[in-house]
Amino acid sequence: MPTTSRAFAPRRATTRLAVPVVALLALLTGCSAVGVTGDGDTAPAASVDAIFPDDEIGPLVEALPQQTIKPLPSARLAEGLVPPTNRWFSGLVFGDDSMPVFPSPLSFQLTDGGFDLGLPRVTTAPKVIMGGHVAHIGVSVGADAAEVSAYDTASVTITHLADDVAVGETVIARGSPFVSFTALSAADVSTVTAFTPSSVDGAATAVIDGTTYGLVSDAELSSDGTGLALAEGETATWFALADGAELADFADAATHTVTGTTLDYTTSDTEVSTTIAYTTADGEPTIVAALPHQQAGLADSVACSSATYSTIYGDMTACTTDALTWSSPALEPSGALDLSALDDADRDRLAEQVTLDIAETETFADDTYFGGKSLYRAVNLLQIAEEVGADDAAATMRDRLVTTMSEWMDPDRCDERDLRCFVYDPEARGIVGLATSFGSEEFNDHHFHYGYFLYTAGVLAADDPELVESWAPVMNLLAADLATRGESTYFPEQRNFDSYGGHSWASGTSPFGDGNNQESSSEAVTAWNGLALWAAASDQGDLETEARWMLAAEATSAKAYWTDFPLDDPIMEGFEHTITSLVWGGKRDYATWFSAEPSAMLGILVLPMSPVADYLAGDPERIDANIADAAPDGFDVTFGDYLLMYSALSSPEAASRALEESRELHEDRIDDGNSRSYMLAWLMAHAAA
Repeated sequence: MPTTSRAFAPRRATTRLAVPVVALLALLTGCSAVGVTGDGDTAPAASVDAIFPDDEIGPLVEALPQQTIKPLPSARLAEGLVPPTNRWFSGLVFGDDSMPVFPSPLSFQLTDGGFDLGLPRVTTAPKVIMGGHVAHIGVSVGADAAEVSAYDTASVTITHLADDVAVGETVIARGSPFVSFTALSAADVSTVTAFTPSSVDGAATAVIDGTTYGLVSDAELSSDGTGLALAEGETATWFALADGAELADFADAATHTVTGTTLDYTTSDTEVSTTIAYTTADGEPTIVAALPHQQAGLADSVACSSATYSTIYGDMTACTTDALTWSSPALEPSGALDLSALDDADRDRLAEQVTLDIAETETFADDTYFGGKSLYRAVNLLQIAEEVGADDAAATMRDRLVTTMSEWMDPDRCDERDLRCFVYDPEARGIVGLATSFGSEEFNDHHFHYGYFLYTAGVLAADDPELVESWAPVMNLLAADLATRGESTYFPEQRNFDSYGGHSWASGTSPFGDGNNQESSSEAVTAWNGLALWAAASDQGDLETEARWMLAAEATSAKAYWTDFPLDDPIMEGFEHTITSLVWGGKRDYATWFSAEPSAMLGILVLPMSPVADYLAGDPERIDANIADAAPDGFDVTFGDYLLMYSALSSPEAASRALEESRELHEDRIDDGNSRSYMLAWLMAHAAA
C-alpha cells in the first residue's frame, strides 16, 4: 500500500527518442539456469551477472515515450550514477537535508562537516518499537559538501568535498558495525567525543550511554583524544562494540576496511540461498552482524560468536566472515488456487457465484495501483471460472482481460492518452504508469503496482505465445524497473529489494527521519510471485530464478518482522500488539498510512491473499492471536474478507468456520482486489485440505 496520500501530478510534455524499434522478441527468451537431476528433482539455479542488460533493454526503453511526471528532489549523487530510489539509504541522497539512515546495527547521518554515527538504543511503547538515530560520535573531516559516489547491493561510498575538491571517502554497509573514512588528500579529522587509548594496541575507546565505541586509525590520535591528521590514503575506522565481544577482535577487524559488497543467490525446490560478500581493502575477513531471519539459516562457513547487538528487529549476532550466507525456505510461485478437492456442491456454488461476479465486473480502474488490482481480481475470477466449468463466463472475462491488458501494453498509447499506459522517466531512470497513484511518479510503491500487472500477464499468457510476444515490449520494462540485475544505464539494480534485509522498501526518496519503510509486506510477496509467473510464461529462466529468490526471501522476512516475530523477545516488553504493520529502518510501528482501525493493521499485511499466501501459515495459535488483535468483535470490519481468509490458515476446521461466516459478510467488506468468488474458493480449498 502507499507511502504517501494519493495525488495526481500534472503532466509534462512528452518526447520520444528517435531510435529504431527492435524486434519484439528481443527479450522473450532467456537461458534457464534450472536443470534436472537424474532422480527428477530440480537442480539448484544460480544468479547471473546481468538480467535486462543495456543491449537488450535499451531499445525497448527508447521505443517508449520519454516523460518526467515529477522531478526527483535535489540529490547528493555523483554524476553518472542511476538515482537510487527505494533504498535503505535513499534519504541520505535525496532532498535539501540529508536524513538519517540505518545500515544496522549502526545509524548514520551526514552533517555539515562530516557525519554522525551511533548505536540506537531500543525503547518500546504500546504501539511502537523505537530505535531512532543517535549522534553519539560526531566526526568532522573538513568538508562542506558530500555526495554518494558509489553504491552496491549492501554498501554505500560517500565522497566528502571541500570547495568542490574531494578530501576523503566514507564507507557504510548493511550489517557492518564499522564506519571507515579514507583520506584522498591530507585531512584533519576531529571528533566531538574524546577517545582514550585502550589496553588493545592501536585501539582507542569512548563509552557513551552504555555503548563502547572504538577507533582504529593509521594516524596517531591527538593528545586530547579528538584529532587525527590523516595523510593521503590513510584510514580511520569507528565502530560500536557488541555486547559480550572482545575489543581486540573488533579492533583487528577494523583494520580490514570494507570497500564494497557483492551479491549471489541460488534457488532449489526446497530453499533459496543468499550470499553477500564483503570486500575489504586487504582481502581479510571482517565482522558482520546477522539479523534474526538470517541466523535461522546461516551457512556453516559463517563463524558467529555469542556477541550481540539489541536492535528493533531483535538481537543481531556478530560474525567474523568475508561472506554472509544464509538460506530461507522456498516458496513455489502460483497463479491459481488448487480446487481439486472440492465436491460437486461446492463447485456448483462457485460456478454460480463466479458467473455473477464476472457479469458484475463492468469496469477496470485507470491508475496503476487500482488498475493493476482490478486486473488481478479479474484474472483470478477467470481462473476460478475455468476450473469449475463456467465456460461462458470465462470466455467473456478472458476477452475483456486481453483487451484491457493490451491497452496497457501498447508502447505508443501514452503519445495520445494519459491513462492506461506507461512512459520512461529519463531523469529518474524508471517506468511510470499513467495515471499515477500514491506517489508512483516519485517512485513510491512500484513493486506493489507492477506486481499485479506481472501476475495478470503471467497467468493470461502462460500458454499463449502470441500474448507473450505482443506484451513483452512493455511487460519486460515493468519487470526491468523492479528486477534489473547488474550494471545498467536505464534502471537501478533491483530497485525495491534489499538483499541484506530480505525484503523491499516502498518509499521512493525516503524523506523520513526513521529511514525507509514498507507497510504491505504481502503485496511485496505478491509482486515477486507475479514476476516469477511472467518470467515462466515468457521463458526467461534467469529472471525466474531471481524472482523465486526474492519471493522466498520476502516471505521469510515478512513473517520475521511483520506478522510472526517472537512475542517473548525482550524488545517486545511493553508492546501491546502481535504484529508490526509498518516497518522502518529506525522503528517498527503498529500503524498504517491510511487507517487507525485494528483490522487495517493486519489486513494490509495479508492482502490480497494471493495463491502463494499459505506462507502466512505455520503457527495456528499465532494466527488466532493476530486475528483476535485485529478483529476482536468479528469480521464486519475493514478488510474483513482478507481476515476471514487469513483465519482459515489456522486449520481446516477454522477454514470451515470462516466459510460459514463468509455467508453473512456484507458486499461492502469485500476489497476491490478481491471477489466473493475468490474468497469462497480460498475458504473451500482450505476447508477441504
